[in-house]
Amino acid sequence: MTSRPAPLDLPIVGLAALFATSGTLHLVRPQIFEPLIPSALPAPRRVVEVSGVAELACAAGLLHPRTRGAAGLASAALLAGVLPGNVKMSVDAGKRAKRKGGAAPAAFFAGTLARLPLQWPMIRTALRAAGR
Repeated sequence: MTSRPAPLDLPIVGLAALFATSGTLHLVRPQIFEPLIPSALPAPRRVVEVSGVAELACAAGLLHPRTRGAAGLASAALLAGVLPGNVKMSVDAGKRAKRKGGAAPAAFFAGTLARLPLQWPMIRTALRAAGR
């Protein structure tokens, strides 16, 4: 039994907009994301660039009904795949906040922690877009 992709709605458009923004940022300012790449992976710049292109492809795919199903599944996989990098960002920010002290590092750390649970509704939206 094949499932039909969801109709385009505000949450799916929002997810596409987030992917478009993040994908563009990955390509324009890759140095921001390079520290998130695990040291076990080679060529951090290339990984950042490929993930940026993947985000842009997911964004475009989510917007069209013929590609929304595949793009929804790809989006969910991409969101799950970048979760370790987001966790690493939080861990690193926590270490910096503890070492440096002050309001700015603590606020950044809090922001990275607050962002982690948002992965789940984004993955749910991606799967709903796919008709799952």
